[in-house]
Amino acid sequence: MKTIGAGIAAGLAALAASYGNGHVIAKTIESMARQPELSGQLRGTMFLGVGLIEAVPIISIVISFLILFLF
Repeated sequence: MKTIGAGIAAGLAALAASYGNGHVIAKTIESMARQPELSGQLRGTMFLGVGLIEAVPIISIVISFLILFLF
């Protein structure tokens, strides 16, 4: 049972992160198309946002490993 729970937690976190990354990148590209003079600043903000979004599945994998091996 804990294997299924760990797999679901990791899978949902990866799914949510990919969905969030897609939206962040799409909106950044849309913003760059509207205001090309801000593309450098937008790109830096996008990388920061994507990095923060990617932290969620990493934390989820750690929690999944804790569920698998400690409980």
